[in-house]
Amino acid sequence: MSEITASMVKELRETAGAGMMDCKTALQECDGDMAAAVDWLRTKGLAKAAKKAGRVAADGLVGVASEGTSGAVVEVNSETDFVARNETFQSMVSDIAGAALAAGGHDGLLAADYPGAGKSVEDHVTEMVGTIGENMNVRRSEKLNVESGVVASYIHNQVVDGLGKIGVLVALESTGDIAKLEALGRQLAMHVAATNPLAANLDDLDPAEIERERAVLIAEAKESGKPDEIIEKMVEGRLRKFYEEVVLTSQTFVIDGETRIEKLLQNAGDDVGAPVVLKGFVRFELGEGVDKGEEADFAAEVAAAVSGS
Repeated sequence: MSEITASMVKELRETAGAGMMDCKTALQECDGDMAAAVDWLRTKGLAKAAKKAGRVAADGLVGVASEGTSGAVVEVNSETDFVARNETFQSMVSDIAGAALAAGGHDGLLAADYPGAGKSVEDHVTEMVGTIGENMNVRRSEKLNVESGVVASYIHNQVVDGLGKIGVLVALESTGDIAKLEALGRQLAMHVAATNPLAANLDDLDPAEIERERAVLIAEAKESGKPDEIIEKMVEGRLRKFYEEVVLTSQTFVIDGETRIEKLLQNAGDDVGAPVVLKGFVRFELGEGVDKGEEADFAAEVAAAVSGS
C-alpha cells in the first residue's frame, strides 16, 4: 500500500471538502489514488460539502453551556432558518457548546473529539454538510472562567434549552452564595443581551474606539462656532455620556431603570456575603458581522425564478 502523507490528505480535503479523517480513509481505501479517493468520498456522500462550502452561512444558532466556574458560547451557522429548526442541527450545536467547555480556544474546539462520533468537531460538521445538504460551519466560540464564583448564561429568543439567536456569558468572581450569584449573573446577562455594551469596564474599552468617538464629537462641536475651551468641555461631557452608553459598569441597569451596574455589583456584595467582581462578559448575536451578499436571499431567488417561468 502506498504511504499516505499529510500533504496528500490536505490536497484531498481542499479538492473534496470532506473531513480530515474521511480523506485519510479514502486515500487508504484507494491506495493513494487521488481521483479514485474523490470518487470514493462521493459515493459515501462525503464530497457533497465541497460544492456547498462557498455558499454563505449566515443563519443557524448560538449555543451556551455553563458549569459552575466555566462557561462557553458558540455560533454555528447554516444557510437557512429551516435547518436551524432541525432537531439534528440543534442537537449538534448543543454538543458543540458542551465540547467548548473543555476545549482550549476555538482551534482547540474544532480539533476536539465530537461526542460519540470518533472524529473531530470540524470533521463531524463537514460530514453533516453532506447529510443535511447546506453549508455549515462553527464560526466562533469563546470561554470564560473564574477561580471562584459563577459564569452565568442567558439565551435571548430561545429556540430550545441553551440555543437561540443571542447568547451571553457573564463571569462573576466571588466567594459568596452561589445561588444568589447565579441569579445576579443571569440578570446581568439579560442586561447585556439588551444593551450590547462594548466593554465591561472603561479600562477595557478600545482606545481606538474612544478616539473615533472623540473625533466625531469634536467635529460636531465645532459646528456650534463656540470657542475652543468651550468645545473641549462639550466634548468631555459628551464622552462621559458615551461611556454610560457603551461601558457595562457605567450603564443603568435595565431591570430597575435607575441603578448603575457598578453600584449594583457593590450592593450585591452585602446580599451574597462577599465582594462581587465582574471579570468579563461575552455576547454573541447570530450573524453579526457576516457579509451575507446576494446568495443569502434564497427566498428572493426563488420568487424571481418563479415569476420568470
